[in-house]
Amino acid sequence: MFDVRFLLKTFALLWTAVPTTLLITIVSLIFGALFGFLLALARIYNVKVLKQLGTVYVSFMRGTPVVLQILVVYSVFPSFLNSLVKQSGSSFNVFDINPILYAFIVFSLNTTATLSEVFRSALLTINKGQLEAGYTSGLTGFQTYKRIILPQAFVAALPNLCNATVGLIKNTSLAFMMTVKDITAVAKIEASYGYNYIESYLDIFVIYIIICSIVQYLFKLWEHKVSIYKRA
Repeated sequence: MFDVRFLLKTFALLWTAVPTTLLITIVSLIFGALFGFLLALARIYNVKVLKQLGTVYVSFMRGTPVVLQILVVYSVFPSFLNSLVKQSGSSFNVFDINPILYAFIVFSLNTTATLSEVFRSALLTINKGQLEAGYTSGLTGFQTYKRIILPQAFVAALPNLCNATVGLIKNTSLAFMMTVKDITAVAKIEASYGYNYIESYLDIFVIYIIICSIVQYLFKLWEHKVSIYKRA
């Protein structure tokens, strides 16, 4: 029987797990944006070896399910690392590592591949003549990118960056597979006591709708603000 009291109680409780979900999202975005941008530059400027490795990496990460990546990082990698630690004679217990670190690794790797394509497509929208104009004006490559290329590329990347962020937030619901107490994990634990899974899943659905809607609205405001030069 549908339990409204359980629904409301769990809905309030799940908000205590939102910071964990947002932390995973923010950390993954920071590392994903940094390495994704460098990977995009390597592919655009045909950096030897890095371009080929980057292409394979992006294809692998985008072509495999996130669930499989979680299983590799959280199950296979620790077992392999543990065997190396034992061979070295160290007493360090690999399995004592906080599982949220594995979540950071999985989603950062996945986000890097996604954002590298976002940044690459955004940078390719900028006419090469603007880079040459910067050099002609006496600017260095770094100054040209900082003052001319990146501001325009960032505006072009924002819609896809918003989509990537929303997708990342939804993907973090799989962090429960790594025993991370995120929104989904807390909901499943609460539901297991009285088998109130319908109410718990409904709570998850509503909370993710709220979070993703807020994120999309913030990106819309951000895009409106940074694209002011277009309206001028």
